[in-house]
Amino acid sequence: MTLCRLLCNQEDRFIVKSARDITFEFIQDGYETIHRYSRGKIYASEYRNYCFDDLGTEQNMKHFGNECNVLAEILLSRYDLFIAGKLKTHITTNLSATELEEAYGNRLRSRLREMVNLIGFDMSVQDKRK
Repeated sequence: MTLCRLLCNQEDRFIVKSARDITFEFIQDGYETIHRYSRGKIYASEYRNYCFDDLGTEQNMKHFGNECNVLAEILLSRYDLFIAGKLKTHITTNLSATELEEAYGNRLRSRLREMVNLIGFDMSVQDKRK
């Protein structure tokens, strides 16, 4: 995805952000983090395209005792903007569709089917990061 980011034209460029880093931001900044990655800055009309790296490695987090599945909330909010035609979301994960459903629920899984194009790799393919 890092290489794909460089190949995109300016309006389709995206920011790569680790799912775990976003959940750690939630601990510090609270629900502002969800707003930041779903709708962008408050009162801003410009939306940002993101690539959420390694979806599924994060855990539910608590902010002042309120537990939240941060990435699920962000993706559900981004779905609404996707339908309105305002932004694109990229995701990398090692989870299967069944594992995604277990982690995030059927509602998010069905929205992901509409939001993303799946590029799958066979289990026997060597890891290209080596």
